[in-house]
Amino acid sequence: MLLSLVLVPVDFSAITQPLVQYAAVLARAAGARIELLHVLDGRTPAETADRWQATPRAEFAETQLRELAASPALAALNVGTLVCLGDPEQIIPAIAAGHGAGLLLIGAHGVSGLTRFLMGGTAEAVLRAAPCPTLLVTGARSD
Repeated sequence: MLLSLVLVPVDFSAITQPLVQYAAVLARAAGARIELLHVLDGRTPAETADRWQATPRAEFAETQLRELAASPALAALNVGTLVCLGDPEQIIPAIAAGHGAGLLLIGAHGVSGLTRFLMGGTAEAVLRAAPCPTLLVTGARSD
């Protein structure tokens, strides 16, 4: 199996840097492209009704993704960025399928309950729906 695209959804939390590091190592080894993805959660009724409210957040996310793409860890790699609005649990697997991702590299925070403690709510849902192999990267919790 040839790995040509590593999809890396990020939320700009503490797990983002470890994800970028893993993605860089894997992409270099495989000669793969990296796509950094941020999904603006558009599940709240107010945001769905008033999408203009997402514009400042989208601009912020695009700026953050460009900075990540230009980071030394990703130097000399083919890196793309994408910002979407919607339900991350649905958007991430759809983007992975639509872009032909060979690997989905996702971070988990661990928030509540045994499953969510181990994987995080969004990470668990994405893992179940992922159309490709998925590597779950967990971060250390400070609380």
